[in-house]
Amino acid sequence: MKVLVIQPKIGMGDMVIYLPYIHAISKKYQTPVSILVKENSRANQLLAEDKHIKEILILDRTKNNSGSHDGLSGFFKLSKDLKLKKYDKVFIFNSSLRYLLIAKMARIKNISQYPLFRKKDNIVTSAKIFTENELGEIVSTQPELFTNENQVNQTKQKFSSEFSHVVLGISASGPSKRWDIKNFINLCVQINKRKPSKFYLAAGNNDKDLVDQFLISELSNNCISFKDLKISETLPIIKNCNLYIGNDTGWLHISSALGVKCLALFMDSPVQAYGKYSKNIEVIVPEGETEESTTHDTLGKDKISFDKVYNKCIELLTN
Repeated sequence: MKVLVIQPKIGMGDMVIYLPYIHAISKKYQTPVSILVKENSRANQLLAEDKHIKEILILDRTKNNSGSHDGLSGFFKLSKDLKLKKYDKVFIFNSSLRYLLIAKMARIKNISQYPLFRKKDNIVTSAKIFTENELGEIVSTQPELFTNENQVNQTKQKFSSEFSHVVLGISASGPSKRWDIKNFINLCVQINKRKPSKFYLAAGNNDKDLVDQFLISELSNNCISFKDLKISETLPIIKNCNLYIGNDTGWLHISSALGVKCLALFMDSPVQAYGKYSKNIEVIVPEGETEESTTHDTLGKDKISFDKVYNKCIELLTN
């Protein structure tokens, strides 16, 4: 049987969060599945070692509707491309009528999809309920990223046991979700005094100024930037780290899926959706807020307790 999964969300973190459900589908049908995802999901790099994935197809849709799968012509192009693949079954993790019609045009006989025109809901809850209803079994929310074992072992040999190794998620999708870089630098200075550490700066090309502030600080000799690495090259490094500390960003979800303990700072995004699905994630929210009340528009980046973050970091690095 040829199975397709359509997951049109854009981010790396979203891609990771959907993995338990994609893996459950693959196991249920006893076959690797094809996935249709956006390029910014970085699926080609994140899932290169994933035995449950047969093929990664790129969904070319953009905000300005200039992608090859946008508009009416894009609708027919994608339908034609999928028809040529001759899929027997499709799971659509989206409630848009567009994807239903594309699946029908592609002559996929067995179609499972979120309820049409469904209001936006908790990303994890929606995916879990949908998958469990379709498969008739309980599905864990804990994602797993697969890595090249040789690369992981080679990286481990390069890590000095004299240091703790910490991934720093200093980037975020917007400024309201980003703890001040000066706080991160001060935090790392204090951690390094207590427990000598190497810090791996998880940030993209758009965060050069944040990385540069670390690299000119007193911690410069203890910092390694991911800026010039491919996502696939960072996975063996993260896998060998002791802790992730940082914002709610794709690097948080990647670290969690690699089995790393994570301390996530939630300032302006829903904890219940993005911070509670994994046993590896612990959360700190703004003072005066709860995990239930912290969501979009909380705007609490200036209310994160430095002492709470520091004390929790030391606890997680010690235990």
